[in-house]
Amino acid sequence: MGKSTLLRALADHLGGRLLDLDDLDTRAAANDDPATLVGGPGPVLIDEYQHAPILLDAIKAQLNRSGSPGQFILTGSSSHESLPRAAQALTGRLQRLPVLPLAQSEIDRTRPSLLQTILTAPADVATSEPSVTSRADYITRVVRGGFPLALAARTDRARSAWIDDYLRLTLERDVQELSRLRQARVLPDLLARLAGQTAQILNSARLAEPTGVDERTVRDYVRLLESVFLIRILPAWERTLTKRTTTRPKVHLVDSGIAARLLRLTADKLARREATTMTEFGHLLETFTISELLKEATWTDAVAGTGHWRTKDGHEVDLVIETYDGGVVAFEIKAASRVSAPDFRGLERLREILGASFIAGIVLYTGARSYQYADRLHVAPIDRLWTG
Repeated sequence: MGKSTLLRALADHLGGRLLDLDDLDTRAAANDDPATLVGGPGPVLIDEYQHAPILLDAIKAQLNRSGSPGQFILTGSSSHESLPRAAQALTGRLQRLPVLPLAQSEIDRTRPSLLQTILTAPADVATSEPSVTSRADYITRVVRGGFPLALAARTDRARSAWIDDYLRLTLERDVQELSRLRQARVLPDLLARLAGQTAQILNSARLAEPTGVDERTVRDYVRLLESVFLIRILPAWERTLTKRTTTRPKVHLVDSGIAARLLRLTADKLARREATTMTEFGHLLETFTISELLKEATWTDAVAGTGHWRTKDGHEVDLVIETYDGGVVAFEIKAASRVSAPDFRGLERLREILGASFIAGIVLYTGARSYQYADRLHVAPIDRLWTG
């Protein structure tokens, strides 16, 4: 994700000490004498702190002596909750910030404001110049993803090789550090099958049979893959206003470039107008677009929660974003270049149920025009997320 590069930049800017726990000597020192290592003038910046969780106790002791904020900055390749003893250490003293793959706006060096516009002035969504992004351009961005080192690769082959190595190291090192797995051999196959379910309802039973493990083990392994930031579980939106709402989550790969590589989908293959390929592109595009929206949501203070909405009688919305004051913005993502009335069914039903707290519903698509379809329902090109 670029965490180490970010930490080095912060260390230079703040004049702090940088400890890289990928270095075996530094890791040994951290485990042998953690108090000495984190003591002294700060700030202390620790990269890959999950390699030595004992540091958290030493940091807690240091903060007990001096509670001023900003003394330590930690980065890790595993979620904090999944680490041994981490749930007890630093409770109430730690602010967590996700470092996600680069947004398209970061790659293009633009300043997007689509979500903020929807929250503050939704009618302005319809006021923009027509999009010039082609289907081929969208395919390129989806396959490319947002990992900095994958973006830096000079050829498609080099990018694929980097992704393969990244996945192998993550599954062999980071996952193994979190848990002693009895059947670690199934992880690569399970991850590939989760890529095949991206942007769909998570189906543990369907995953269990071909991998040869029971459904409970699959659920445990899915949580591990989420802990090392390879997948994202998008929960069913919990503000259930109808008894017919389903509670099953959706699964998304954390990066569309990784999903495309796991599925062996290249830009050339996705460009073919075949039924199967078009379906696969639709799922990848949904994962890609929701990832972009959730990145922008992390930059927006008003966002209280996110999820998907789906009812047993067929109404669904790909992404629901709820604000702290109870307002709701909802998104449907379509790979088509035209939008028709059925594309609004879920948004219209949600608007009907929520009433005044429904701020806006947006269908994001690959077409060119932005316009208002009906009361609080709008259409906009997906590239509004990075064209500003």
